[in-house]
Order: sequence, then structure tokens, then C-alpha cells
Amino acid sequence: MADWNPALYTRYEDERTRPARDLLARVPLQSAGLAVDLGCGPGNSTELLVERFPSAAVVGTDNSPSMIESARERLPEARFPKVRFELSDIASWQSETPPDLIYANASLQWVPAHETLLPRLLQSLAPGGVLAIQMPDNRDEPTHRLMREVAAEPAWAQAIGDYSKLRTELLGLQGYYDLLAPLAGSIDIWRTAYQHPMDSAKAIVDWVRSTGLRPFIDPLSPQLRESYLAEYERRIDAAYPARTDGKRLLAFPRLFIIATRKA
Repeated sequence: MADWNPALYTRYEDERTRPARDLLARVPLQSAGLAVDLGCGPGNSTELLVERFPSAAVVGTDNSPSMIESARERLPEARFPKVRFELSDIASWQSETPPDLIYANASLQWVPAHETLLPRLLQSLAPGGVLAIQMPDNRDEPTHRLMREVAAEPAWAQAIGDYSKLRTELLGLQGYYDLLAPLAGSIDIWRTAYQHPMDSAKAIVDWVRSTGLRPFIDPLSPQLRESYLAEYERRIDAAYPARTDGKRLLAFPRLFIIATRKA
């Protein structure tokens, strides 16, 4: 895929940061020596960690150079000497020092092999440390179902390829609980569907264009991308009808996991 677009991603920063705040609010730590923001994006979630744990060393990691650059601009080293950002791949990431908190907000859904990834992350924590995860759980929502349906149409199918492998299949609440329960001292797990009023069908397309839609449209030529987006927006317009105030109500389910390593 092409590199991420921080400006497009942060267009809906308030809506994207709300679940990050909700996740952090449930983290049962009074203090932290080292907190890691795994998949930090443009640094909006890292900023929350700095506010919550002002004395902690905070590391933000991401595999996008443009996101890392944006995060460094947001939290410059001159003002935040305890914060650093680094390029890394979550699938192979490991810390030299066991963190007190590994915080992964809307990032692990892009990483495969959760059956081995999540236990490895939990066991890499310091004793009593916390693994805090939030992932979009919206594969069955119209936004994502329609991505796949349009991708299967003859006009775009060959260029996009096997769309079934474009995002990791989540294990579900019970699956993640069963995976982590034998290793954790405690688990807090829940699912919430946020409801975001959006100005138009195009606004919904812009929202997903910076995240879930990227693997579908990045392989396309400019002409095919334009036609794909036009057809996708047409179907989004039908799937999310205008409410009484003219806005479209975008349901966005998210899955939350907070697992504490045994002390």
C-alpha cells in the first residue's frame, strides 16, 4: 500500500480519539515507567499517554514514515524530551525494556496472527503491566461490506485482487478472552458501537478512505480509482439515508481489550 495520509486521517480526529480516550480511561495503572503506543499514527493517542503519565518515558511506533513525521511535529523532542518515535513493524516489534503499558489503539486489526501476537505482547510486559487494545470491529457494517461488494465487480476485481486478505479477521470477544485468560491476571473486554453524525455520504467515504478503504483503492489506476469511489459512494448514499437533520448516522463498532500480566 501507499504511505498513510496524516492530513486525511486527522480530518475526523475528535471522533477517532474518542475511543482512544475510552480505552485509556479503563487502564488500571496509577503510574508507568515506560509506556508504548503501538501504531501511534499522527501522535494523537501518544499525546493522551503523555497527559495520563507525565513522568513516564513514552515510545510511539508506526510503520508509516509520514505518520511518524506528523507525530514528531505534534510532540517535538524539544518540548517532550521523554517522548520518542520510531519506525517499526508491529508483527516483529519488541522492546529492550519490558513496558508497563502497551497501548494499541486502532492498529492491531492490520496485523495478522493474533493467536500468537497478543500472547507475545502480553508476556513482553513488566509484571503487573497492562496490554490495552482497541480495534474497529466493523467488517459487517455497510461501509466495509460495500467495499468488498464493489471490489468483486468485474470493472475492479482484477486490479484489486483477493480482497478477503486485506484485513485481519478478528477473533471476537470470546475468542480473545479464551486466548488471553490463561496468561493474564485480569481481563476487561467489551464492545461498543459509536454513532457518528456525518454531513453526507461523501463524508463517510472520506472517513474510510484514510483507513479501511486504502487497500482497495491503492492498487487502482487513477481512472479505476475514480470510478470505484463513485460507485462506492452511490451505494453508501443508499445504505446511510439522511436523518431528520440531513445528516447520516455512521455506526462504528469497536472492540476493547485490557489484559493485565500476572505480577
